[in-house]
Amino acid sequence: MFTGIHVPLITPYDADGEVAFDALAKIADHVLDQGASGLVALGTTGEVAALTPAERERVIGTCAAACRERGLPLTVGVTGNDTRSVGRALKKLPGGVDAALVTVPYFLRPSERGVIAHFEALAEETPVPLMIYHIPYRTGQAVSAATLRRLGAHPRIAAVKYAAGGVDQDAVDLLGDLPDGFDVLGGDDAFVSPLLALGASGGVLASAHLATDAFAELAAAWRAGDVTRGRALGHRLARLSAALFAEPNPTVIKGVLHARGLIPTADVRLPLLPASREAVSQADLVAVHPGE
Repeated sequence: MFTGIHVPLITPYDADGEVAFDALAKIADHVLDQGASGLVALGTTGEVAALTPAERERVIGTCAAACRERGLPLTVGVTGNDTRSVGRALKKLPGGVDAALVTVPYFLRPSERGVIAHFEALAEETPVPLMIYHIPYRTGQAVSAATLRRLGAHPRIAAVKYAAGGVDQDAVDLLGDLPDGFDVLGGDDAFVSPLLALGASGGVLASAHLATDAFAELAAAWRAGDVTRGRALGHRLARLSAALFAEPNPTVIKGVLHARGLIPTADVRLPLLPASREAVSQADLVAVHPGE
């Protein structure tokens, strides 16, 4: 289920500041038709913290419809740092959701034993497989390869979105000795190629809103052992990712999508502000021929 590139969708807004669900459906269709292996709804890229419960519900329904039509998986972000509240949220996930992306407990900074207990408790309650979201530069919580390996041995914990800010020793250790049935997906767009080279199954990449087919080809190249193609594509797509993350995500991505007429506005909700014209222009230029 977690092979290839999964796109964490933006949430487009119309001129009145409301969620543009028609545009969301078109973006979902576009990236799936261009080769994405699945979608992630209600992630950080989707500005989940700024959405109302009703908006979140419709976002899930819109993404589920696009995935269901193609027989591809939908993963939904479930955030929180309290085990009981996250467990309740998991139980309320609607039909059409195939997996849940659950962040390592943030801000509280429990021990690694606490992280293990948290996810093992959730794994006993969840109606869908779990993908751990390991992103220590946002959560303030380090998690070792040994901890991820132990959690990955649980039959209801299927994957980790690995976003440690680079390719660190724990990534190397983890990918060198993975539990059966446990997938690693790169979560730092600029570093996905080296993670794929080390054996990651794919990536959860906001950058893949653009050049989705090239990112899908990158994953396929490394999976096939085509080092020459994988290395060349990886370098080019890393430049695209750097341009798209030049300002806070997803502002530049939205700017490029709007410039190309794919969404009605480039708007984001506070505390985010729209990307600068210069950042959008530069990213749009880099995205023209990313795979060449």
